[in-house]
Amino acid sequence: MAIEAQAPPPSATGPAVWLRKHFFATWYDTVFSLVFAVLIYLALKAFIGWAFVDAIWRVENKDLCTHDAGACWAVIESRGRLILFGLYPYEEQWRSTLACLAVIITIALSCLPSFWSIRRLPILWIAGFATFVLLMRGGFAGLELVTSEQWGGLSLTIFIFSAVFVIGMPLAVLFALARRSSLPVIAKSFGFFIDIVRSLPLLALLFAAAVVVPLLVPDWLQGNKLMRVVIAFAIFFAAYQAEIIRAGLQSISQGQEEAVAALGMPYWSLVIDILLPQAFRNTLPSTINQAVITFKETSIVTIIGFFEVMASGNAAIGSGEWGNQYVEVYVFLALIYFVFVFGLSRYGAWLETRMRLGHA
Repeated sequence: MAIEAQAPPPSATGPAVWLRKHFFATWYDTVFSLVFAVLIYLALKAFIGWAFVDAIWRVENKDLCTHDAGACWAVIESRGRLILFGLYPYEEQWRSTLACLAVIITIALSCLPSFWSIRRLPILWIAGFATFVLLMRGGFAGLELVTSEQWGGLSLTIFIFSAVFVIGMPLAVLFALARRSSLPVIAKSFGFFIDIVRSLPLLALLFAAAVVVPLLVPDWLQGNKLMRVVIAFAIFFAAYQAEIIRAGLQSISQGQEEAVAALGMPYWSLVIDILLPQAFRNTLPSTINQAVITFKETSIVTIIGFFEVMASGNAAIGSGEWGNQYVEVYVFLALIYFVFVFGLSRYGAWLETRMRLGHA
């Protein structure tokens, strides 16, 4: 008698199975899941009511901004330009908007694999940064000259971040290669310098650049305060990024360098065409993480007198008119940082997945 083959059981997949496996597998998982679901629901309900349903959006209705009302977003309408542009001239703020957009486009293009080249990426960043500076400063083609002392808000934050990246990344490559030099004097000197910079707080370096350097060097060598701070910040970034690049270089098989030496290729061809592309490819997630840290650390320049986005936010609530709306202003500032940082973090996670799957 023939035995009929039984159909295989249905696959245990689907949303219900996933929920049961991750949230309701045991009785205590069920209790904790239900308790946290209720807490999350109550928190979201309260936040939505405060931020949207009961919120005051227009400056004309600012008299309704009381403790019993919701969020008073009218402060953003009234003081938003100060937060975004600082002391930049009102009539010229369109230039600051275009300059920030140029940097954002540059960052977006840098995330595309087609630009992951040791030659294309530097050209892209130099072009984007130069566009930013020319638009912000002006002084040509009928554009009013706006000195760096008038820059502020989000545009100054983006300038500091992009300048640190453009200056610091080549320095990081130089530091990493020097630390791996076959000459002990160069390797140990750069290693000592990197360790010293990494052991100092960023604020101490920025304070020294802003206050101490003018006391030690002649006037013609000082430059303006913003550039001194940017260079100090870039050196700090380069010291950390150099160790990331050095780790990427060490992950490359020694046999590749031996093969290049056997073929008689010059050293710079080995570095530019073989070692650095692989090192950057292996350390891109770590580099993205360092970029995230650098963007958040730009807020430190507030302490040494720069009017970046955090300082602009504090100035927005410094007057008696909007002094009670500090929560709304800080939520708005947090949203600005979240957009940039979360975007870079998600890109880093995508890169890790792409590298794990072996894509170029």
